[in-house]
Amino acid sequence: MYPGQQPGGQNPYPQQGPYAPQGPYPPQAPHPQQPYQPHQPYQPHPQQYQQPVPPQQVGDARMVVDPGLTMDQRALVIKIQSSSKMLAVGFVLGIPLTSGGLHHGITEQPSGFLAALAGLALLAVGVTGFLKSAALRRQLRQITPDAWRSPAVHLPSARKAATLAAYVNGLLVVLSLGAAGWLLVKGVGWGAYGNSAGFGALLLGAALPAALGLAAASTVPQLLRGIPAGAKVGRALYSVIMAVGALILGNGIKDAEPMALAVGGTVTVICLGAMTLLGRAAKRMRGETR
Repeated sequence: MYPGQQPGGQNPYPQQGPYAPQGPYPPQAPHPQQPYQPHQPYQPHPQQYQQPVPPQQVGDARMVVDPGLTMDQRALVIKIQSSSKMLAVGFVLGIPLTSGGLHHGITEQPSGFLAALAGLALLAVGVTGFLKSAALRRQLRQITPDAWRSPAVHLPSARKAATLAAYVNGLLVVLSLGAAGWLLVKGVGWGAYGNSAGFGALLLGAALPAALGLAAASTVPQLLRGIPAGAKVGRALYSVIMAVGALILGNGIKDAEPMALAVGGTVTVICLGAMTLLGRAAKRMRGETR
């Protein structure tokens, strides 16, 4: 017992303040015990299988869009396809109608000028589609990695590859424009200048390789600046000519014509070699190989 503590355990100095005892607490009622709930047996969830997503197809021609494209690139590709249809319809129908209509109006009847006016309207549609497609392609090149300058342009191998690709595409320009001139000259012997339908068909046939040549010529400055996209465009253009060469080669094999075999085989081999060189040049310009 401490000094000053009263018998019976009473403290003569009662505790004051907020911490003073408040008296005995009332007895707490015991909580009713909850019965034990047995665990439910484990029910495995059925595995969900995702159906494979088919490649997206757009347009009437069912063009398959590259799944690696971003949303912006995908939208631009779809717009380019629609504008390319305007270009193709306008030029393919407008060139023979305009040239053939003028030929018919000058040589036979003035009613041919009406067909020429319709052809001019279609050419206007084609020019509109071309301008729209060119603007969209510029936007696509701005967000496409191959459209920028080569990351390895400081390397001698990349500069040599760009120069080589420029020469290969320059050869395509010469071949395409030469093919257009050859068709115009051969048209004299075919009698295409003597009737309106033949004249219109001849000009349409000469316009196709000329367009390829102009497209190839636009890639040469890009390659000289070290832009890998010029090599990819050149490969695409060479593939078009190679398809024509393979067709000539197939007809030569079928009909056993030596001239068709020689021309088709030469064109196919040249295009295959050019496409191989352009593919290697594009890889070196992107810095994938040295």
